[in-house]
Amino acid sequence: MSFDLNFALATLQTILSALSTTIWVSIVSSLGAAVLGFLWEILRRTSMPLGWVMQVMIDSIRSTPLLVQIYTLYFVFPYYGVTLPALAVGIIALSVYYSGYLAEIFKAGIDAIDPGQFDAAKALGIGRITTIFLIVAPQMLRNIAAPMGNYFISLLKATPYLAVIAVPEMFGSALDVASDTFRYAEPMLAAGLIFLLLSVSIAQLVKMLEQRLLARGKR
Repeated sequence: MSFDLNFALATLQTILSALSTTIWVSIVSSLGAAVLGFLWEILRRTSMPLGWVMQVMIDSIRSTPLLVQIYTLYFVFPYYGVTLPALAVGIIALSVYYSGYLAEIFKAGIDAIDPGQFDAAKALGIGRITTIFLIVAPQMLRNIAAPMGNYFISLLKATPYLAVIAVPEMFGSALDVASDTFRYAEPMLAAGLIFLLLSVSIAQLVKMLEQRLLARGKR
């Protein structure tokens, strides 16, 4: 069976109809992963018992396959009375999974900050919360913009996993077309090219953000 360019173009309409879901899930999950990852890292730096618990949790999140986490939330939790919509499961799973990796990125970003700044803030009577958000966070972002952006791109490319629980994202739509027509090359290629364009666009935005943060830090 030869590749049919006209059929590939025809599948774009169906696949693009799921583009908004893919983008929305990616944005919300990225924000969730960043907030959770930053929270995990801050808690890991507190008292020893809690810090040890957070380290075990972060390692557990990173060491468990994303697909296992999705299946657990969607198929196992209902046995214990917790039933969530497929879209909510997808967002939660992506957020939690990538929060483990971002916690390590945040750790490296915070460790790169001069420890004397923490002592200076404490000597000036600046509270811990204020120190974290007004002193630590801005400098940390300058250190981690590029690696954090890479994980956001990785999260975008992980959205096809949600097809296994029938979330209407792009790969799932492409798979539906392929299953109905028994032609896989055209819809898979179309979906792949769209993901490529999205990934390249995010990479360029992250590069621009990194340059802007570095320029602001030199002022």
